[in-house]
Amino acid sequence: MPRKITLKDVAERAGVGSATVDRVINERGNVSKEISRRVLRVARELGLKRMLPGHYRRTIRIEVILARPELPLIARMRHEFQRLTATLDSSILIHRTILKDEKAKTIAEALRKTTCDAVIVYMRADPMIQEAVAALHARDIPVVTLISDVPKSDRIAYAGPDHYMSGRTAGYFIASMASAPGPIAILCNMRGLQSHDDRIRGISAFLKEKAKDFSIRAIIEGGDDRDRSETLLRRLFRENRDIVAVYNVGAANLAVAAAIRADILDARPVFVGHELTQFSAGLLAEGIMSLAIDQCPELQARLAVNHILRHFDFADMGQDIDLYDTKPLQVVLYGPENLPEIPQF
Repeated sequence: MPRKITLKDVAERAGVGSATVDRVINERGNVSKEISRRVLRVARELGLKRMLPGHYRRTIRIEVILARPELPLIARMRHEFQRLTATLDSSILIHRTILKDEKAKTIAEALRKTTCDAVIVYMRADPMIQEAVAALHARDIPVVTLISDVPKSDRIAYAGPDHYMSGRTAGYFIASMASAPGPIAILCNMRGLQSHDDRIRGISAFLKEKAKDFSIRAIIEGGDDRDRSETLLRRLFRENRDIVAVYNVGAANLAVAAAIRADILDARPVFVGHELTQFSAGLLAEGIMSLAIDQCPELQARLAVNHILRHFDFADMGQDIDLYDTKPLQVVLYGPENLPEIPQF
């Protein structure tokens, strides 16, 4: 049996006397906030079996910055942060800022204007945005990225999946489900979004390594705009009627479905996309879409907040993800036979 942790153990590790530990644990006062935080941190690390006081916690205000509320993934992410707020300790406050566009200037200005203690943001790799993150870092305001990472920025952590592996997964299923090898069309928002670039790199690497009879015919940048994406896909289909699969790494799944329904191609293609929404669930049930790779916004929201709590040395506030787990989150694959109920936002 492991030895029981005592106040003396905490005192030795924290570099204080046992009487000081007793005053902190039993809230007797006359101890500085700095020493109190150190004692509580050591007590948690050692696993002291006592109800630890929480009044030394400061109120932490977290600003969540997302862009383009019309996109289904952003609507889901916004909803998940709203739900998460109700489960947190009262000393954790979450403010949601939803921007109308994802321009670098818009996101950079929102970052610089924050008055909160920490920021969770969906952003892309752009010098203007990275400078804004660096400015927050200089002000001791931690930034956590989600959905798409910018690893060369001054963010403290990334809460999201491995998009490269998602791209490889898409390649595997396309090669497995296509009736015959052939060219593949890829639709994305824009090159420069880490998540989209990594997915494209992932499928490209898989095809080169394990499905050499398949090739990428074209990569279309549709800006996650339905009309633009559909127009570009229809044009591509008319010029390349032998396309056997479409991989949409972005949000315009309805545009892909509309282009496929036009029956321009010689045969109906395999269609792999991302995110389980009411729209993609309907496309899966109809048979237009073959597979949806979902990045689990609810888990991203929880992990992003946990990174902030860890930074400020908070105890885990009841979240069901390990506070110290920084591994990329796992995706969930959905097809016509395992569709759950989709809530309306």
